Parts: sequence; C-alpha cells; structure tokens
Amino acid sequence: MQAYYHSTETFGTVDGRGIRYVLFLSGCGLACKFCHNRDSWQTTEATISIEQVLTHYNRYRAYYEAAKGGITVSGGEPLLQAEFVTELFRRCRLDGIHTTLDTAGHAAAESLAKVSSYADAILYGLKAINNSVHRQLTGASNRAILDNLRWLADKTAVTVRYIIIPDINDSKRDIGKLALYLQSLTVTPKVELLPYHNAGQYKWQQMGHAYPLEGIREAGVEDINHARLELTQRGIVVL
Repeated sequence: MQAYYHSTETFGTVDGRGIRYVLFLSGCGLACKFCHNRDSWQTTEATISIEQVLTHYNRYRAYYEAAKGGITVSGGEPLLQAEFVTELFRRCRLDGIHTTLDTAGHAAAESLAKVSSYADAILYGLKAINNSVHRQLTGASNRAILDNLRWLADKTAVTVRYIIIPDINDSKRDIGKLALYLQSLTVTPKVELLPYHNAGQYKWQQMGHAYPLEGIREAGVEDINHARLELTQRGIVVL
C-alpha cells in the first residue's frame, strides 16, 4: 500500500512525545492563510509505501525508542489517505511502535474513526473556535471539525493544538468560548498553544502567491501567556 507524500523528517521533536520519525503526507482540504507548508496542499506524484516507512524508521529504531518516540503522520491532512494511515498504524501497533496522528480534523467522520482506532495519540489542530473566523482563516467551516473532536475526545489521548494569531483568534471572548467547548466534551483534552509565525511566507512567494497575513504580527510570549491564563483560570490544562 502506498500514499502520496510531501516529505519525511527523521528528527521530529515537536510532533508528539520524544523524538520521532515524521511522515508528511500531501493533500489538504483547508487553505490556511498562515500555512507554513503551502506546497503540501496539492497531492504530489511522489509516493511512499508502508514498507519504506518502516524500513526508514527501523534504521534508527533504537534511537527513537531510547527517546520514547515513534512515528507521527502529519500533512497536509493525513485523514485524506485514511486507509494508508490506518494500515501503517496497525502494523506499528503489532510491532510495538508508538504512533501519533497530527490532524486538523477536516475529514469524514469515518476516516477519523478508522485511523483513531490504531493511533496511540492524536494532535488535533484547531485553527479558530469562532466559525466565521475559521472560515476567514481556512476557507472552511469548523462545524464538522468540532463534531469530530467531540466524538474523538474519549477514544484516545488527544491534545488540542490552538494557534494564537494576534488580534484574530485570541480575544478573551474567543479563548473563553474555546474553554467552554472543551469542557463540554466527555473528556476535556489538554491544550498546546502554538504562536503564529510567518516563517513559511517564503514558500508562498516561491510559488507565486501573495502571503495572506502580510502585516499580521507574530505571536509573542505575552500573547501566549495571556491565552494560557484565560484557559487555566477556566480549568483547562495547558502544556
């Protein structure tokens, strides 16, 4: 079985616990204005097989295991190739390899159900809690995304990743609404706050596209601390 992919990383330190082998699949149904992998939106012609992924991983397996790492599948949106990810994670479970899915949740509920049944952990990227802001940032509604997260919350270990974009999705009202939504789930997930940065702007320019968030300042420590305080005061655990 093969999947269309963008790239791989053998020393992933921000995509799950420990040090990880990260597979970035290509293709995405969102159009995030802040995306730092603009070149991953379209499905590439490059393919990779499950055997190749496991072979790559096993070259450094002792190293990954010593660091309590494993394999993370990211994107693009990996749920668009759910059959591949499900089978890869099934093979990993049989072989004792820790797996993490990094998803925005913008996919069919059936796809999420398939993959999550074999994922040891899930990083769930929520771009905005306000639906109109989400549409502004991604070109799509967040309703199915929130519905998918509601279903997923008690199925496996979930960490919600919320990107802080100053003056767009980080108001006191937005963060409060995020806290209320998370607390309404059967299991309240922990939250990781990610600061907005424009490091991927050059990719947009290389592809001949104007960068949509030109002029929006990057999130600083104060922005993150403000959101952290709002969440923790409402009982949300922030990593």
